[in-house]
Amino acid sequence: MLYPEIVVAGCGNPLFGDDGLGPAVVEYLKEFDLPENVKVIDAGLGGPHFIFTLLDPEATRKVIIIDVADFGAEPGTVAEFRVEDLPPGSYRDIHSWDLTEPLQRLKDVMEIKIIGCQPKRVTAPDFEIGLTDEVKKAIPLIVRTVLCEIGVDYGTAINDEEPHPGATAGETCSETLGSES
Repeated sequence: MLYPEIVVAGCGNPLFGDDGLGPAVVEYLKEFDLPENVKVIDAGLGGPHFIFTLLDPEATRKVIIIDVADFGAEPGTVAEFRVEDLPPGSYRDIHSWDLTEPLQRLKDVMEIKIIGCQPKRVTAPDFEIGLTDEVKKAIPLIVRTVLCEIGVDYGTAINDEEPHPGATAGETCSETLGSES
């Protein structure tokens, strides 16, 4: 397969505290045996630009971006956003390039979901390796949400063991994450 049907991209830099969420989620996802049509990547700092090289409007049908997002909630709160939810100029990479415009162009030819987690602490330009406890605890919810989005059901594979709380008994994919859409 030259271009994947589904791209899951974890964006961020683990050197800047909670900004390392995307790469941390990717590490968890790589532990699962995912379908061949799914490409999971640690997109790092230039994530969204890197993502664009993996997309083909003819072959790619879904893009899931995992990143920290400041939406004024309690640290560790997770929300799903559509491209339409992003005001122009609100989603920028480390180089201050506005990524909402290219995502706006792609949204009509493929499904784009942004899974954002409210950070507690992003330390750029100062280095601080490691996620805060609040953001670490959000990882299982984000992983379950991604698995549901790509149509993979691992049941209780993600459990209630600390420090990462898991799904509640009987929870379905539609109940996993309240959407902003």
